[in-house]
Amino acid sequence: MSYKENLTELFENWSGEKMQTFSPLPESGSPRKYFRIAGAYKTAIGVFNSDKNENRSFIYLTRHFRKNNLNIPSIYGTDLKNNIYLLEDLGDRTLFSIIEQSRQKNFKHEDLMLIYKKVIEQLPRFQVIASKKLDYSNCYPSSKFDKRSMLRDLNYFKYYFLKLAGVSFDEQKLEDDFNTLANFLLKADCNYFMYRDFNPRNIMIKEGEPYFIDYQGGRKGALQYDIASFLFSSKADLAHKTREQLLEYYLVCAKKIKPLNKQLFLKYYYGYLLIRLLQMLGAYGYRGYYEGKAHFLRSIPYAVKNLDWLLKHHCPGIKTPELLDSLKKIIDSGEFKKFDEETPAGGLTVRVNSFSYRQKIPADLSGNGGGFVFDCRAIPNPGRIDKYMPLNGRDKPVNDFLDAQEEARLFLKETFELVDKTVENYMDRGWTDLMINYGCTGGQHRSVYCAEKLAEHLRLKYKINVALNHTRV
Repeated sequence: MSYKENLTELFENWSGEKMQTFSPLPESGSPRKYFRIAGAYKTAIGVFNSDKNENRSFIYLTRHFRKNNLNIPSIYGTDLKNNIYLLEDLGDRTLFSIIEQSRQKNFKHEDLMLIYKKVIEQLPRFQVIASKKLDYSNCYPSSKFDKRSMLRDLNYFKYYFLKLAGVSFDEQKLEDDFNTLANFLLKADCNYFMYRDFNPRNIMIKEGEPYFIDYQGGRKGALQYDIASFLFSSKADLAHKTREQLLEYYLVCAKKIKPLNKQLFLKYYYGYLLIRLLQMLGAYGYRGYYEGKAHFLRSIPYAVKNLDWLLKHHCPGIKTPELLDSLKKIIDSGEFKKFDEETPAGGLTVRVNSFSYRQKIPADLSGNGGGFVFDCRAIPNPGRIDKYMPLNGRDKPVNDFLDAQEEARLFLKETFELVDKTVENYMDRGWTDLMINYGCTGGQHRSVYCAEKLAEHLRLKYKINVALNHTRV
């Protein structure tokens, strides 16, 4: 039987009703698959996850949290042999969706802060109260946020962000700094439940009250990590003054449950914020650069902005010179600004990119899956001629050289004809996004020349938005 058939059977056994609708929910950053299953009167969320250990951890934590009267979904049924389970349907309204609505509508800041405070009031209950009698051996993939876990996150950042984004660093010195940071963080009190992914997308709002999901990666750790994760969630983009006020409110709530030294808490808080931001960038790099998912690339500028603020105002007082140098390169780089560009309003937007085949083909930020990719490497290469080597395809000598090449003229003519037909078709159909990529060996001469020529051609011929981007110059 397929997982759909198994989930249908599980739902019908629980509800006593025939399944009427089976609707997939939007994908998140995990490979888990979620479905809303409905009968005549009852609904539930069906989950399929091929990771059996993660399923067992989630079921254990859910039952433990229910015993502690925390707001989490009820489990309606499980069939772990077939990697499925059935959860209470908490609706579609997340804290993140409310944050987005508050930017577009007349939504009072005080009302949003009231929801934030309700969430923060619950966090110490997870961390402190529910940590009692919790058997951490049931946590997966690790029972605690120990040095090995920290180094795994830091290497995730190194391999999937720094390397894929082309940020240079000294490997051994960076590894040494990772060890220094991890050793510092482990001096904090690490004997609480760490939710691990405590962010507005994992908080449902039902009848005005917060409910919490996606805690299956939780483990033993420090208090500082989750509140840092929550207040610096990238696209929530809270003002720093608001973050400071909410951090103070968290400390007040936590002190009601256990004694807390504010000065000692803050000593490690900004270090945990740093490792969380690096973990987030690693995730954005993996999902964005490696898997080509535009949503994650668009989150990068927010995380970079938070890094910049952290280093300027609360840089952790430990010696990590290579790490700090790498972070400053990220902050100073213009590479990530293109992910922050808003789509021009109205009509069709054509994004024209030049790139190097030594790197990845640029990701489609519209979410439409890309468009044309044209290989310029059959055109004579001015980069092999000494006087053109330091120049690029925007410089007049390189333009004059390529303008004189019959292969270049024919290549542009043929690509223009293909693009024109597609642009006209998209305009007729009311479509909003098209991406065109020109690639060459170094991404400096031929691809830049062709991208510039196409952008000029499109701007002269059509009333459309043209966004030009060179990834290597």
